[in-house]
Amino acid sequence: MAASSSRSCLQYVFHLAQDNLDFRLPEILALLALREKPFHPDGKFKEKSPYWCLNGLSEVDVRAIMARSVCAKSAFELWGHGHTQSELRTSLLNYPSENMAPFMHKDSKYKINVYTFNKTLLFADRIKRIDALDYLPFEGTVSLKNPQHIFCMLEDYGSDPNNIPEHPNYIYFGRWIADGQRELIRSHSVKNRHFIGNTSMDAGLSFIMANHAKVKENDLVYDPFVGTGSLLVACSHFGAYVCGTDIDYNTIHGKAPYGIRESTRRTGSHKEITKPADGIYAESHVPVTQAYHLSDIFTDLLNFSAHHLVLGGRLVYWLPVYRPEYCEEMVPLNPCLQLISNCEQTLSSHTSRRLITMEKIKEPEDLDSLDHLADPRFSPYQGHNAFREKYFSGLNKRRGKEDNKSDFNGV
Repeated sequence: MAASSSRSCLQYVFHLAQDNLDFRLPEILALLALREKPFHPDGKFKEKSPYWCLNGLSEVDVRAIMARSVCAKSAFELWGHGHTQSELRTSLLNYPSENMAPFMHKDSKYKINVYTFNKTLLFADRIKRIDALDYLPFEGTVSLKNPQHIFCMLEDYGSDPNNIPEHPNYIYFGRWIADGQRELIRSHSVKNRHFIGNTSMDAGLSFIMANHAKVKENDLVYDPFVGTGSLLVACSHFGAYVCGTDIDYNTIHGKAPYGIRESTRRTGSHKEITKPADGIYAESHVPVTQAYHLSDIFTDLLNFSAHHLVLGGRLVYWLPVYRPEYCEEMVPLNPCLQLISNCEQTLSSHTSRRLITMEKIKEPEDLDSLDHLADPRFSPYQGHNAFREKYFSGLNKRRGKEDNKSDFNGV
């Protein structure tokens, strides 16, 4: 096999973060779509696994994905894999030597890392793993501080912390390509911002939303519930032009009643469910002359997107749901928008919110307005209007049970 052809048939292994599990696949699919690349996993693909092996990509594609992803930790050019060290050895010895040669010549500097998932290895055990790779033709010099190339062994011990096997379930070995953008979660944390409100979006989720929307340089992004601008901060990071509106005058003019420290302390873990569109804290200083229900908001949001998005443009929003009653038919639809993904973030035992991503597939026509009457799929789900009452009803019931338990324990 010629070197050029073998280099075009590479496989890459992605190490995925274990938080936000539901959001990982749609993010990677969206980032692949930006490169006009299909999603080609290997035959052992499991969506919840920390390791995904993907085919049909170039190193340039992988670097582009990792330059944006907050769900992926690292990516590697896969050289070998197997259930055991013996299988790994056989796989590595069968890997084309011409693919290895550019990174293992005598003038190169390298180091080898050993990473484990769901198990901590002693330093001595890590050294043993590295020493066992003596069958590989490394001719360069080991450099722990300034390596030109980094090679990694990845050991997967499953996902059950209460049942960790003695030996890994699977082992991968390859050349490190790039790390993901997990650092953005820290550097753009709301704790580091000069102004936030009680609805400011978590930085990680903001970047996930931007990736689901396929936001890229020179795109125009509009947020009709802009609040303190968390989503626009993430979108502008990827080079988009951003704008937004909000019904709350104080928030939009930087006069929210909460400072950074005070807001963080008061909202605590509930700050993620206090966006106005969630229907929990939807207070406004604008006089209300008629009812404008949550179902009306979603209908108008989808209609606005159908009319103003470019073809292929995306709408990404949060849909609050009462979990005991949720079904897929509750997700608002529009004949001009195709549902791309529907990811759940659990908030409590009885509530969650779902990140809905839709893509415009056609321009609206006069007959589309009749679809909402003729097809029940496009009818507004009125149950959204009672979400606030159901949320607090469930909260009160839970508090009541906790109070009863406290009384019982005190007897």
